[in-house]
Amino acid sequence: MGLHPAVAAVRHGVRRSLGSWEPGMTVMVACSGGADSLALLSATVFEARRPGLRVVGVTVDHGLQDGSAEHAVRVVAQMASLGVDETATARVQVDPAGLGVEAAARRARYEVLGQLREHFGAESVLLGHTRDDQAETVLLGLARGSGPRSIAGMRRSFEGYDRPLLDVARADTVAACLAEGVDFWEDPHNEDPGFARVRVRRRVLPVLEDELGPGITATLARTADQVRDDVQALDAIAQTAFERVVGPEGVDREELEELPRAVGTRVLRLAALAAGARDAELFHVHVTALHQLALGAINGEVQLPGHVTAYAGRSHLRFRPTAVAG
Repeated sequence: MGLHPAVAAVRHGVRRSLGSWEPGMTVMVACSGGADSLALLSATVFEARRPGLRVVGVTVDHGLQDGSAEHAVRVVAQMASLGVDETATARVQVDPAGLGVEAAARRARYEVLGQLREHFGAESVLLGHTRDDQAETVLLGLARGSGPRSIAGMRRSFEGYDRPLLDVARADTVAACLAEGVDFWEDPHNEDPGFARVRVRRRVLPVLEDELGPGITATLARTADQVRDDVQALDAIAQTAFERVVGPEGVDREELEELPRAVGTRVLRLAALAAGARDAELFHVHVTALHQLALGAINGEVQLPGHVTAYAGRSHLRFRPTAVAG
């Protein structure tokens, strides 16, 4: 009996991510115990054998559900049974104030994964996001009017993280687990309509498939790849412009006005981040306000997440820490 197509699809995605790795390198896999991450972990263990890579499986306990600590223990045991070289678990505190539960959990998760990556000396952390997750991200970005950066979806690789399964359907990760006899956990949060992503998954995408025909998920994911190419090209142009336009005195307003809006707003975003604004909370509305302030379309100040305030001088847009009341 040949290799199950779903198992082959997952392994192929992992093989592409690990193709240039050298023997002895360490790869870390983030595993929740769900089908996506367990299929990813199993495939990584298999694909790591030939090049001689060390595989570390890690799970993060967000403490958001009853019995989460016990669940983390089960995931650690399951990762060990699948053949990883080492396991780790970490519990994080999720503070949803100002962010919401999903965003706060994501921030806490990435913070601890980054710490674990450094601890184990891993070249990269593999994440189990699938093509379905990508399609959901694109739809959410469209609904929020978040601009091309959100429509471009999740990056395949970024700052020590890789997503090998963005071309793999969620149905394939489930099928891969079933084919390999891997039991997986069904996260109750994935059925909670209180989360926008769940509503997109359970209600919106099925309607689109019914009304527009099958293949919508793949089409949305492909759109993300196409937009991502454009976003990355503009980001590279903006980085070059940033080095010319932004200096110790701030953002040169005259130079900024000469830039195309798509480049100028990116320069301002980079300048705000350099001044200490929070990346995850710096939205389109903030950058638009910065652009209007710099070009003189509005007066006053613009307060940014991260306790940073922007104000316009005669020749430069400048940033300073936001004054604390009282």
